[in-house]
Amino acid sequence: MKDTKKKAKKHTRPATQTYLPIAEIRDGVVVLKDGTLRKVLITSSINFALKSEDEQNALISSYVSFLNSLEFPIQIVVQSRRLQIKPYLAKLVEKEKKQTSELLRVQIADYRAFVEELVDIGQIMTKRFYVVVPYDSLSNRKKGFFAQFKEVLKPAFTVRLKDERFQKRKEDLEVRVRQVMGGLDGMSLQTVELDTEALIELYYMGYNPDIAFAESLGDVDALQIDT
Repeated sequence: MKDTKKKAKKHTRPATQTYLPIAEIRDGVVVLKDGTLRKVLITSSINFALKSEDEQNALISSYVSFLNSLEFPIQIVVQSRRLQIKPYLAKLVEKEKKQTSELLRVQIADYRAFVEELVDIGQIMTKRFYVVVPYDSLSNRKKGFFAQFKEVLKPAFTVRLKDERFQKRKEDLEVRVRQVMGGLDGMSLQTVELDTEALIELYYMGYNPDIAFAESLGDVDALQIDT
C-alpha cells in the first residue's frame, strides 16, 4: 500500500496555477507571486485618423506630456476578441417566444438568423484597450534568485500579503492609478478600474481564448481555487 501511495504521488501533475505568475486577485488588485501589485484600467479609444491635423498634434502633445509625467512604467494592452453574440441571440429568442403577433415573431426570427449568419461569415472582432499600472516595493526587489524560483515552482510558497501590508501597498498603487487616469482624461479618454470579477474574467479569457468563447466563466463566487 505504501509503495502504491508513493507512486501515485509521483505521478500527480502540478496544477495549471503553478505556471501562472498570479498569486491572487482581491479588492480589484492583482497580486503576483513576487509580491508586486497590478491595477488594470479599461479605457475608451479615439479615432485618430478622423481628427483634423491640429487635433492630432494636440493629442500627440498631450500623450507625450502624459508619458513624461510618469515616474513608473505602465503597460498598454490591446485585446482583440471575436464578437460574443450568444447572449444577444438568447434575448432575441426570449422576445420571439413572448411575442403575440405572428408577423413580429417571424420578423424577429428572420432578424436573429441574419445576425447569426453575419457574425459567422464575417468573423467580426471587437477591440478593448487596457492600461496596466504596477506597484513594486523596494523590499521585493531584494529577493534572491532561489527565493523567486521557489515561488514560481510551488504556489504554497507564494507570498500571501498580510492585510495591513496589502492595504498600504494598495494605497500607494491607487495614487499611481489616479495619476494615470488624470493623464488619460486630459486626452478625452474615459477610464474605468476593473473590479475583482472583471479581472478574473479578463485573465480567464486571456489564458483560455478558445474555451472562453465557447464556455463562459460562470459564477465567480462558486469557483474553487487550488492553493
